[in-house]
Amino acid sequence: MLNFDKNINAVLKQYHKRITHEDALMKSLQIADGMKRRDEFLLSVGIETAIFLNTLVKSAKAKTILEIGTSYGYSTIWLAEAAKNTEGVVISLENDSKKAAYAHKMLKKAGLSAYVDIRVGDALKTILEAKEQFDFVLVDLWKELYAPCFDLFYPKLNKGAWVAADNMIFPPHSQAETNNYRQRVIDTHAFDSVLLPIGSGIELSFLKN
Repeated sequence: MLNFDKNINAVLKQYHKRITHEDALMKSLQIADGMKRRDEFLLSVGIETAIFLNTLVKSAKAKTILEIGTSYGYSTIWLAEAAKNTEGVVISLENDSKKAAYAHKMLKKAGLSAYVDIRVGDALKTILEAKEQFDFVLVDLWKELYAPCFDLFYPKLNKGAWVAADNMIFPPHSQAETNNYRQRVIDTHAFDSVLLPIGSGIELSFLKN
């Protein structure tokens, strides 16, 4: 584990144990059954992606971080640890109140609650209502919402903001939606953007204009 506080490391260890168990369970299920039960699973960004995001937030000295898709809070822990370093805050959006409650519990165990504001509700509505301007955005929810979310948070980005969209390579059945998102970013002519083969694939975009 990285050189984190012992409470954070303990929580990440708990997450990794759950990830290992759920990965084995998912592999034992038929694809259709796995899709029906997908809300039960952590479906985390993975440790490689998590380390990359944590490092990038710190390097960019991002203070206002938007996470679209809290899920059970794995990536939220990594972003919150970075926000603690930059004296920033993570605004994390989740539509499922049970997942949000689990994330709250884990953040409290990690001692990171003060650096996260979890907002429960429809992501599009919540982004539209947000008053903040953002330095960093992680997009990690159902793929059909990537482009609509981008249209709403793009006007709320500070110059020099970074946007990381996960799952751009895997799963392959989402390629139409992820390609639509990538094209939306390109069409603004405002970003330098590259697809990185980290984890399930990250589209990393830097707002230059």
